This record gives sequence, structure tokens and C-alpha cells, in this order.
Amino acid sequence: MEQKAGDAEKSGGPEEELGALEERLRLLSIARRTRPVEPSYLLDLALQQGGCLAVACSDFTVRLHDSETLQLRGEYHGHQGALCGITPSHCSAELLYSGSADGTVRAWDLRMPGSSPVKTLRSKESYSLCSLDLSCSDTLLCAGTEQVDQEDSYLLFWDPRKDGLLLGAYSESHSDDITQVRFHPTDKDRMASGSTDGLVNVFDLSQGAEDDALLATCNSDSSASSVCWCGPGLDQLLCLSHDEGLHLWDLSCLHNDQAITRFSTPDARSLPLLPGEACLDYLVGGRWLVDAQKLLVVGGTNTGTVHLMECDNRGLHLLRSLEGGHTATVRCFLWDAARETLVSGGEDGQLLQWRPGGAELTVGKQPSLKSQSTLKLKSRPHHQRGRTRNRKAPS
Repeated sequence: MEQKAGDAEKSGGPEEELGALEERLRLLSIARRTRPVEPSYLLDLALQQGGCLAVACSDFTVRLHDSETLQLRGEYHGHQGALCGITPSHCSAELLYSGSADGTVRAWDLRMPGSSPVKTLRSKESYSLCSLDLSCSDTLLCAGTEQVDQEDSYLLFWDPRKDGLLLGAYSESHSDDITQVRFHPTDKDRMASGSTDGLVNVFDLSQGAEDDALLATCNSDSSASSVCWCGPGLDQLLCLSHDEGLHLWDLSCLHNDQAITRFSTPDARSLPLLPGEACLDYLVGGRWLVDAQKLLVVGGTNTGTVHLMECDNRGLHLLRSLEGGHTATVRCFLWDAARETLVSGGEDGQLLQWRPGGAELTVGKQPSLKSQSTLKLKSRPHHQRGRTRNRKAPS
């Protein structure tokens, strides 16, 4: 018993774990950055298990980089509309999927950078797509559409292993643009979707029919922009809104009398989380850090500062601010747990790699690329319609 007590003491509690995470983040500094000849907004990032880093760009291309050096390996062309997301295969190191407003989902062979798509998925009506994700088993690919006929929007499902025929669609759960689709990291049948109608829906896809599959509906009271599975049991949902609201829901409370909301704020910019004169202009997204058992939320300022924050039932807590890298709004990030490396991209066209003790191999910054010619990207006006529809709502 004395040995066990000693081991428990050495392992530390939540404060020690948080301190360890803060220490790792404190060591982050710029190791590398890219400056493409023809820069564009960087919208989404995906890390493939084979060491490739994929970047979705505002010029409708997908760029492939080496995840260690950031060296450009090639570009994939083919989409005719704004990209809504990219997602790598979980079961193969060879495939990457991208979705677009042109109504298609395309599969790319990572062994042949710059090649044509190996497969193109589409629906008969060629709905404009605005979100995309792939189940952890690679058996289902889902895309959310923009609003159709001022009333409906659709969740479209394919089996990417087959010939590309549409398996089916859900049409009753959202009434506006479906801005986010997120499969559960370990449960192939669990999926969450968020929309500009303000609703975040949770489905059990093993139940088949839409009414039976809909487990719960959570209302964000605003236009949902980002959804993230999190928590020690991956049974919590983080929802961010286009007007910088933040909601943390505990889905394990759906079947008891406890409230599902662990923390909620209509505007994270008003929270007293930043010391001195620092400010928070926007939120980018969240990521559950398995090793640290912490929910990392990334936000920043319009001038390029990146804020790394922890989120729990007490709210947001600043862990580290990264300065001297970006010069404009950051739109995407990913955390490479194996290398303890943060990668970020944004409206200045730069792809930055932040590593512990990193010493930048190149100097200088990329000027902001903000211009009136850039397409609207991942940000849509919030509409109040559709809130009165009958929903399954948790107590």
C-alpha cells in the first residue's frame, strides 16, 4: 500500500497534469514556415499517418507537404468550388478525401502528388457541400449541404470503399447550412452535426432511419461553426459559433437528471482569460489531447497572435500565446501528438510549424492577403428560422 501511495503521489493530480501541458506549450517556437509563390488562404489541415500534411486552400487546390520539413510535395487540382474540408483515410496511408461547394467529394492518392482524383463521389442533385468527415472505420463518409429551397439541408452518406453511389440522406434534422460534420473518434456509428440553424445533432447511425438515429439535439442559440468530441470518455461535445460563442456539453447526462451543459458563454471574447492588454478576437476550434487529458481550444487576434487555451467546466484558461508568426487571422490548426508539434495556417497564406525549442530556418513574415476577391469561407450569416421545428431535446 505504501508503494501504491507513493506512485499516486508521483503521478500528481489535475494541477500537475495542467502544469506539464503548460510547460510543453511554453517551449513551442517557430521551427519552419512556408511561403508559396502564389499564396492563398489556408482553410483546413489534415495529417496522414504516412507523414503527409494536407492543406485545403482558397484557390480550390489541396496542397501536400512533408509533415517534418513542410516541403511542398505537390498540388491536387480538380474542384471547381470552395473547399469545405479534407479528411484522411484512417485505414490506409494512401487516401485523402476533399469536399467542395461544387457538389463533389474527391479521393486523392497520396503516393502520387499532383495526380487526378482516383474517385469522385456526388449526389444526383449536386448539392453544394459545406462540411465533410469520414468514420473511424472508413465505412461511411458524410457531407453536409447548404440550404436547399429555403427550407431543407441534407446529410449525404457514401460508402467510400464502393463504387461511389450515394447510400442515402438525412433531410429533417437541420433547416440551414450544415457547417460541421464530426464522426466520433472511436465509435463508427456515432456522429454529430452542426448548422447555421443553431442546432447540434447527435446520431446513432446504426439505427438507420433518421428519426430513430437522432439521439439528441443541443441548441447553441447561434450559428454553429465547429464541433469537437472531447472528454475522458469522448462523451462530451465542444461547440463553437460563428459569433465566438462556446458551449461544452456532457452527453453522458442525457439519460439522467443532470444538466448536460458544463460551460456556456455567448461570447468568449468577453471572458477574463487573458492577462495584461492581450485580447481574443475569434475562436478557431478545439482538439482533445489524449495524452494530457485536456481540451485544447485555439483562438487568436486579427493581427496574427495565436492563443492556446484549456477549456473545462470553469471556462477558458490561457496556457500560452504564440506571437511573431502569423500576420492575419488564423483559420486552421492541428496538433501532432507524436512530435508535440502545432501546425497553423491562415489568411496570410503562411503554414507555420511550432515545435519545442524550434529555431526557425527561414526569416521574415508573409504580409496579409486579405482582399475583396477572396470567396466567403466557412463563415455564413446566422438565421433564426428553423428553431420552432419539433426536436428531440435533452432535459
